[in-house]
Amino acid sequence: MDFGKVADSHIKDVDFTLPQDGKQTLKTLAGLKPVKEPAFYIGCAKWGRKEWVNMIYPPKTKEADFLDEYVKHFNSIELNAVFYSIPNAELIRKWKVKAEKNSDNGFVFCPKFSRTISHIKRLKDAEVPTDLYLSSISEFGKFLGPCFLQLGDNFGPKNFDVLENYLKHLPVDLEVFVEVRHEDWFADDAARQQFFEMLARLKKGAVITDASGRRDCVHMELTIPEIFIRFVGNGQAHQASDFSRIDEWVGRIKTWLDKGLHKVYFFLHQHDEKDTPILANYTIQQFNKHLGAKVPEIDFINNPEEITKQGELF
Repeated sequence: MDFGKVADSHIKDVDFTLPQDGKQTLKTLAGLKPVKEPAFYIGCAKWGRKEWVNMIYPPKTKEADFLDEYVKHFNSIELNAVFYSIPNAELIRKWKVKAEKNSDNGFVFCPKFSRTISHIKRLKDAEVPTDLYLSSISEFGKFLGPCFLQLGDNFGPKNFDVLENYLKHLPVDLEVFVEVRHEDWFADDAARQQFFEMLARLKKGAVITDASGRRDCVHMELTIPEIFIRFVGNGQAHQASDFSRIDEWVGRIKTWLDKGLHKVYFFLHQHDEKDTPILANYTIQQFNKHLGAKVPEIDFINNPEEITKQGELF
């Protein structure tokens, strides 16, 4: 994931402090009470990483079987694979079968809306591709988590009416989180308020993206009592910094849970995905220790620290 990437030499200059809660968060959580057992989903953005063979995938695992192994370690995935083309129902059923056969952890797929809808059509006259997309992902059945709609860097507040109209016409029972990237959504106070109030009114979530070079996207606005966080780490060389950032997220999520947050989706990205399972496992450990998440830790085949020191294995 290259969004928000900064040069290694500049990472030390980034202020990773999480901002204060936004105005909409205060409204969303007002009057709620802590739930007895909030749900936690922690995962990555892809399963097709050859570097994970001998780390979390058994030796000689074929690429066709990577998903079979992935679902044994994680209870969710931010499914970016369907972004590049509208998936066909047969492919979705194939992935669903792999989850059925190999997971017993309540696994869910969280598919991104296809770019035909979000980036090519830009949500206009997108009824046909939307229907095709929704028809296909419905094949996940109980394995379908929330979908997330990512809008391009050039999709700004001037498109507010288009976005609102599109969201209004989605199925009411479809769980959706929205990610915006144009800087004016955050820099313009009026646009910011209008956007988050609209999501709250339509009961749609707001994606929070924590990337080094786009701190404005760490908006800290909750529009429903659930969160969908895309955390972008900076790799093994900055592991201490990334772990510290995870620790701060644990503290903030704890305050939200105490105020009635129901569900947490936390997805780990890195510009180099080689050691993402290490970052993910640290996240699981801290969520379990401090938030009572009860998510099984990743079962590493070999010492992950040693593997990442070996450089490229393939």
